Amino acid sequence: MSLVLDHKKQQVEQIAESFQNSKTSVLVDYRGLNVEQVNELRKQLREAGVEYRVYKNTMTRRAIEKAGYEELNDLLVGPTAIAFCEDDAVAPAKVIGQFAKDNEALEIKGGVIEGSVATVDQIKELSELPSYEGLISMVLSVLQAPVRNFAYATKAVAEQKEEESA
Repeated sequence: MSLVLDHKKQQVEQIAESFQNSKTSVLVDYRGLNVEQVNELRKQLREAGVEYRVYKNTMTRRAIEKAGYEELNDLLVGPTAIAFCEDDAVAPAKVIGQFAKDNEALEIKGGVIEGSVATVDQIKELSELPSYEGLISMVLSVLQAPVRNFAYATKAVAEQKEEESA
């Protein structure tokens, strides 16, 4: 009996550590997904470096309380899976958000972003952010705009003077 209790305590510790160490954690209800769809979701999350686990709600409740996210207790109704990512704050939300668009059965319940409890809307907003490369591209475009505009203005002035002298 004590072995089972020790195992459960270790599992609660592991879940609590995952919540504390993750930049983003997303809770989802996966009811309605078939095995093939769940395997595809797991594959996409794995490729993005995201850990995807299903725990018993009682274990998760204890871990959430230990980690200090008691607001999530209301979300632990029905089957709940959790996606954790320690490296990338956007990856879990992005993969799950895209998968939820393609598979309506997957329901985002909420989560934790950078240590703060997040609503479904906040996670959806995070999922719609462009990738890192996309953000870099946008920044470079903004930085190039003044130089490009100056070049166009200089060219227009040169063409105008050329027309006047002709």
